[in-house]
Amino acid sequence: MANLKGHIERVTFSSEENAFAVCKLKVKGEKNLVTIVGNMVNPVPGEFVELKGKWTTHPKFGNQLQINNYKTLVPATSFGIQKYLGSGLIKGIGPVMAKRIVKKFGIKSLDIIENSIEKLSQVEGIGKKRVEMIASAWDEQKEVRSVMLFLQSHGVSTAYAAKIFKTYGQDSIHIVKENPYRLARDIFGIGFITADSIAEKLGMEKTAPERIEAGLEYVLHQLSDEGHVCYPYNELCQKIIDILEVDKDLVLKGIGDSFSADRIVIEDINETIEGFEENQKIVFLKKFHICEIGITKNLRRLKTSSKSVRQINTLKALEWIKGQIKITLAQKQGEAVKSSLDEKVLIITGGPGTGKTTIINAIIKIFKKAGAKILLAAPTGRAAKRMSEATWERAQTIHRMLDYSMKQAGFKKNNKNPLKCDVLIIDEASMIDTVLMHHLLKAVPHNATLIFVGDVNQLPSVGPGNVLNDLIVSKAFSVVTLDTIFRQAKKSLIIVNAHRINKGMFPAVANQDKKSNFYFIQKEAPEEVLSTIIDLVQKRIPNRFGCHPVDDIQVLTPMHRGIVGASNLNNELQKILNTNKIAIQRGNREFRVSDKVMQIKNNYDKHTYNGDIGRIIDINFVDQKVLLNFDGRQIDYDFSSLDELVHAYAVSVHKSQGSEYPVVIIPIVTQHYILLQRNLIYTAITRGKRLVVLVGTKKALAMAINTVKSSLRHTRLMHRLKQ
Repeated sequence: MANLKGHIERVTFSSEENAFAVCKLKVKGEKNLVTIVGNMVNPVPGEFVELKGKWTTHPKFGNQLQINNYKTLVPATSFGIQKYLGSGLIKGIGPVMAKRIVKKFGIKSLDIIENSIEKLSQVEGIGKKRVEMIASAWDEQKEVRSVMLFLQSHGVSTAYAAKIFKTYGQDSIHIVKENPYRLARDIFGIGFITADSIAEKLGMEKTAPERIEAGLEYVLHQLSDEGHVCYPYNELCQKIIDILEVDKDLVLKGIGDSFSADRIVIEDINETIEGFEENQKIVFLKKFHICEIGITKNLRRLKTSSKSVRQINTLKALEWIKGQIKITLAQKQGEAVKSSLDEKVLIITGGPGTGKTTIINAIIKIFKKAGAKILLAAPTGRAAKRMSEATWERAQTIHRMLDYSMKQAGFKKNNKNPLKCDVLIIDEASMIDTVLMHHLLKAVPHNATLIFVGDVNQLPSVGPGNVLNDLIVSKAFSVVTLDTIFRQAKKSLIIVNAHRINKGMFPAVANQDKKSNFYFIQKEAPEEVLSTIIDLVQKRIPNRFGCHPVDDIQVLTPMHRGIVGASNLNNELQKILNTNKIAIQRGNREFRVSDKVMQIKNNYDKHTYNGDIGRIIDINFVDQKVLLNFDGRQIDYDFSSLDELVHAYAVSVHKSQGSEYPVVIIPIVTQHYILLQRNLIYTAITRGKRLVVLVGTKKALAMAINTVKSSLRHTRLMHRLKQ
């Protein structure tokens, strides 16, 4: 065992996830820096520490002190204080300002900040506003540290200390002690498993009512992540018993208590429906039940209301539009245009190359001629942008159109303040989940014509529900299915193969030497698939097709884990595509300037939504902010908000919905068998505009093409619409 005192010269590695760090320590009297490894809470260069530990020898890195415990001391030298203050620990103080403060106050600098902070205004460049910023950051840092040390003393990850403090402030420790399960409900990134581990370490019983209730909500949320809006009662009970490892009686009581507290809804089903037995109960989280009922009511309201657009002679309109768009409409296209003039709610569905854009343009022109006010929207920013480019009209995301208000914590456009339009056309409708559809329909005025355009063969929405499919299968609305591929589109192997795969056929593949827009490269081992993808992104595709490796090429993968899962692909692609040294470590991710990143949660405050892709353009260690560019909009992120971002050199197929990329590369290996299904491969292929390359085995591709799991999602919407 050894005792050491010294200041941290540099932090080689620090993981917030498990509070593990590797640092270089400057010890008085020692010529060389000492390597220390072990659990440390957010170590900072310049910090003065006293350590107890055991010497070990690492085969590669030599002598290291393995930390058993440590405490932070106030830095004892002017140099240590300067390094400590300039490390980015305190918002408002960077290396330059730290140097000025220490030059002015020397060894008393920390004492001045702690007890007489107003004196900082004597330092050049520090005005009243910056003094306030430093004071607030200093206090917050002390509080965050106390939360971190509290969590660490209970063996809990310190990764979320800043978020816990931001959410609960001075009450953080009290709330965590009283009911740790609140963390799972209130803080993004902390799930039930983490909260349960904290509760256990704080001595909470496994049978505590708070645990059973939180467990029930956790299971229902997990199921909603799999796409379910509701779940059969008996199967739900069993899942909760398996996860919580408690008796059935306690689970039944917990469900009863949650029902009484109006957090869940239980419905009786008296008829046999796919996925449900007769005379059984189903359970909803309250918000999903409200949404499903709301969708049904609003669609009934829209279908039975009169139109605000004047009566249009359909034959004349069809004749007139031929002269306008210089294209003869195919039979199904003509049918779709005619239905848009006759129906109140219409669904137009079809694959790529079947003329959906032509129809949207024809419909817009006719309604405009009739003097109608038209709104266009799509679920994602990229889909809205594509809609604008194709129609030369303004299209918005549904979120932006409904105008989310942070103040009201909801959309400003609703049943009391509806959208102002006669016609509303929504593209990429397969992506709309139950919650978003509920809010959208609430805001559609009574007399408006509502037209959904989408491809029902794609993957269903990322969020719960299978709304477009339920609307079609219910037969409650007029549906036009486009199935003719136009001559121009037949020249594209991407489009031809998308339709072949949709019919259960193997794609037609071009020889690799021949220039085409669709290739299949056969590689057996996942390691070979990985090295081929790296070669394609770095050299082969940019050299042959003149594409930018980051801006134009998107790797789409079925899974997050594994050698060719999104996580590992991002690590490997970051190494070769971005060598920028300006970086910040968050958990096990390192974000660098120029990195391609994706937003993974709706952030209404910043108007960035799940699936938006951007680039990091600056990391500011003084203000602790990262500046990002999302499609031309520059947005600041606090360091503590970075868990809303993931790297996006490779993304999951699900997250790519609604987007198009010039080049798409798709690994297909048998390790991904759980997710290999026809609509996943179909969705991935239809994201590519100029080039699609599949890398993997024919066996895995055949597995995908032959697997048609309509991936049953438990929902009652189709049944409600039928009624």
